[in-house]
Amino acid sequence: MLTDPKEKNDDIAVDLSLRPKYLADFTGQEKIKSNLDISIKAAKKREETIEHILFHGPSGLGKTTLSYLIANEMGKNIRITSGPAIEKVGDLGAILTNMEEGDVLFIDEIHRLNKMIEEVLYPAMEDYALDIIVGKGPSARTIRLDLQKFTLIGATTRIDLISSPLLNRFGITHRLDYYNNDEIEKIIIRSSKIFDTKIDLRGAKRIARSSRKTPRIANRLLKRVRDFAQIKGDGIINENIVDETFKYLEIDCYGLEHADRKILETIIEKFDSGPVGISTLAASISEEEDTVEYVYEPYLLQLGFLIRTPRGRKATKLAYEHLGIEYPKDKQDSLL
Repeated sequence: MLTDPKEKNDDIAVDLSLRPKYLADFTGQEKIKSNLDISIKAAKKREETIEHILFHGPSGLGKTTLSYLIANEMGKNIRITSGPAIEKVGDLGAILTNMEEGDVLFIDEIHRLNKMIEEVLYPAMEDYALDIIVGKGPSARTIRLDLQKFTLIGATTRIDLISSPLLNRFGITHRLDYYNNDEIEKIIIRSSKIFDTKIDLRGAKRIARSSRKTPRIANRLLKRVRDFAQIKGDGIINENIVDETFKYLEIDCYGLEHADRKILETIIEKFDSGPVGISTLAASISEEEDTVEYVYEPYLLQLGFLIRTPRGRKATKLAYEHLGIEYPKDKQDSLL
């Protein structure tokens, strides 16, 4: 799915090449940038490490990029890992004991940390110490290893799944919001320069409209359009080549793909516009419940094409209009 905001293997190399090196070069999230700039300058002035930071919000909005920027602005190294990757206490210990003073440890999907790992992380965050249990049974004893002062940056799309003790140990918490179209246009134009691809303003605006207000999706779409421009056109990205590309990829002006439209059509045609439960809906379109709820639904809700009720999901009048389906008269009457 091209418009899935979650990082894919193909995105890793591209993200690295497009990632800005300084906060001033980062587009969007202006309030967060301003607050981080103050925190970084204050920490450098006091010659201290910056406080532990938690970024939360939808995928693809720049949580990892901001973490790289913080480390770079502080002039320190960054270590990258994820919650599921840290399976044993020894894994965490190996990372922490090899960090130098002021280094940044970035843990993606921090809400998926093992609870045992989480318990070990508490003293590491508060006291910069690692408590290790040696031996078993009555002879077991605890050894405390002193760590270099470091900054932990956590990233999550599900802040509700983070335990209160862990959440309270972050001194700085920021929520990343969706970008507006002007910001996405700037990102697309900047990325096209890095790709050494010419793009006109109308072409950039057209891609931005279908990017779900998410930079990662915008860059992914730009790559596909660039391919079409080189093969089907003269290498220059304009509105016509974008339209041709998106028609081939079945992406509409709102960035909806076949699967998104299938969800709306299923609710409208099979369940009389709803309400329908998430499990029933997922089974009807042969998808996992979590995929429907956390990948497809958020953007449909944001567009106003879908609403959640205590009884299930319902398609709105806007969804009917977008799909070109006549809104039933009895439903119009019920609104009067």
